[in-house]
Amino acid sequence: MRNFAVLLCVSLALTTNLALAETPAKNERQAGQETIKGSSDTPMQPETKWHIHDPNRPQPPVAEPKYDGKPVPAPAGASILFAGSDLDKWKNKNWPIKDHAMVAGKGGQHSLEEFGDVHLHVEWMVPEGLKGWGQHQGNSGVFLMNKYEIQVLNCWANRTYPDGMAGAMYGQYPPLVNACRPPGQWQSYDIHFKAPVFKEGKLVSPAYVTAYFNNVLIQDNQAFRGPTVWRRAAKYTPHGPKGSVHLQSHGAPVHYRNIWAAKLTKELGAKK
Repeated sequence: MRNFAVLLCVSLALTTNLALAETPAKNERQAGQETIKGSSDTPMQPETKWHIHDPNRPQPPVAEPKYDGKPVPAPAGASILFAGSDLDKWKNKNWPIKDHAMVAGKGGQHSLEEFGDVHLHVEWMVPEGLKGWGQHQGNSGVFLMNKYEIQVLNCWANRTYPDGMAGAMYGQYPPLVNACRPPGQWQSYDIHFKAPVFKEGKLVSPAYVTAYFNNVLIQDNQAFRGPTVWRRAAKYTPHGPKGSVHLQSHGAPVHYRNIWAAKLTKELGAKK
């Protein structure tokens, strides 16, 4: 009986260790990150109990990325905005090109071509070894119409306020899940965006977005409350039907590659 008990304990230990080995911890708070910095003195998010940029808001669950890090071919008829060789379709010529990627440098980057409704594909990478936590881990963003931001940030083993993490509609809605790959690996966004509609100076329909992060759904036909702002409640003011793609420069050497824009084919907007 004693030998059987010993064998049973060994078997249980081996099973537990095997399970742990097969399921490594991911996206956990790192030892050096003692707190999540954010804001608790900002306006409340509408219809929630959370402040804008609230560090106490629950973190979205982790989801397994479904992207292998390879460049995604553009569909027929797409507008190729960046293919790795030049900045001919961008305004800011100060961003360097390294290994077929443009690196965030001084000043923001804006596309020469403007878009309204669009399917925008962007691949980005936060280098390994950046110092600091939270918003210091590769802070950048992809803006539609130069106004509506999907946040770029390393959120693998790095936590921040949920409405400011990777895949968030910055300052408004956290992503449904955290599908981030580790720093040093390429990430992909597919952003399906429906532009807002104004008539006679009044908002008729807000901007809507369905977005995929590493081929995982993170925003599902979600309406923007207005253009992206920091620490304030978003609100609409009338603007034109098109705008540039804006890649934010926030002091981090975020890499961008393989950027293309295609016709919006998803049906977005208020459900009838």
